Amino acid sequence: MEKDRTRDAAQTQLPRWDGPLTHPFYSKVLKRCLDFALAVVFLLPCLAVMLPIAIAVKCTSEGPVFYRALRGGYHNRPFSILKFRTMVVGADQYASTTALDDPRVTRVGRVLRRSKLDELPQLFNILKGEMSFIGPRPELLRYTMRYTPQEQCILWVRPGISDPSSIRLINLDELVGHDDPEGCYETKILAEKNRMRVAYARSQSFGLDAKVFWETLLCVLKKNLNREPSVRRKMPARQGGNR
Repeated sequence: MEKDRTRDAAQTQLPRWDGPLTHPFYSKVLKRCLDFALAVVFLLPCLAVMLPIAIAVKCTSEGPVFYRALRGGYHNRPFSILKFRTMVVGADQYASTTALDDPRVTRVGRVLRRSKLDELPQLFNILKGEMSFIGPRPELLRYTMRYTPQEQCILWVRPGISDPSSIRLINLDELVGHDDPEGCYETKILAEKNRMRVAYARSQSFGLDAKVFWETLLCVLKKNLNREPSVRRKMPARQGGNR
């Protein structure tokens, strides 16, 4: 019931943007067809990877296999983004931004987050038409409801698994640190992230999407090859939410 009220409130408060798109046919028609076709092609091989991941998540920590959370979606419609659960049960009682060496992240979760395999279930979001492979990363409703008129165009294209801000901020947990990750994200990261989302939304094209797709793969590969060991820290004080 509470989730329904939040969804309804977001639907009525999120502003609409009626500005022009650089490539409207690609953005509204062709891209959706490509997303659906690629999701169908990738689904079978990805299921072979997702099954052992699901078993590992279930066997190594208590709680559900998947994590669902409301995000601001296409045409202002909130939707439930789907991920493999990478945190302990009850992590929602703490900060919504994941800190550096966050103790809420499970052992399996650290591997999944570093490799971005926790995002694989979003194939189902793509099949449902809620997301694209490439598009502005969907944000928490409390942030999308505060978008400025210039930022409203972010909501006029489908959110995606990756975008230019995902590449630029791939080490987000390191950028926000561990002292006040939520405050750091809101004061130092969010505005720049939205600027990159706006730039992408206004210039979305097949060429740009292909570029972001390959850069994402290279960036994830580089991050895993250059991995350094981390030290787990104490559980932070309660602040609410879970990113």
